[in-house]
Amino acid sequence: MARAYVSVGSNIERERNVDAALERMRAEFGELRCSRTWETAAVGFEGDAFYNLVVAFDANLPPQELAALLHRMEDELGRDRSGGKFSSRSIDLDLLLYDDLVLDEDGLVLPRPEILEYAFVLRPLAEIAGDMKHPVTGFTFSTLWDYFDPTSQPMWPVER
Repeated sequence: MARAYVSVGSNIERERNVDAALERMRAEFGELRCSRTWETAAVGFEGDAFYNLVVAFDANLPPQELAALLHRMEDELGRDRSGGKFSSRSIDLDLLLYDDLVLDEDGLVLPRPEILEYAFVLRPLAEIAGDMKHPVTGFTFSTLWDYFDPTSQPMWPVER
């Protein structure tokens, strides 16, 4: 069993799609530990604001199979991939961490580089795994957040 951390994002029917993704993940993995939901502006393109959060759960699938399952869940939840990497999306489920595994294989990179690049990934991750160390940098996620410039990517907590 491994502890998996997954980022969840949506900017199309945000509340409905995030709730549907969480329901689908609970059905598959059981109990989820969830960060707060954060609203953020679209990054890399003009589009509606996103809802973002990070969830943690115990998984018994190898990381490649887990990533493939998350991809299938996106498809089941209506994800349209025709718009490219920086585009609006109904749901985005990205495997961020799989215990402390460091991996770059068959298109799967762990820990996911976006952890160190985007406030909407790092802040919610620091909320639920603040004392955990980044497998590459060795710094805790709380420390990484403390040194992140939050003014570069504003975000607001969402009451849900």
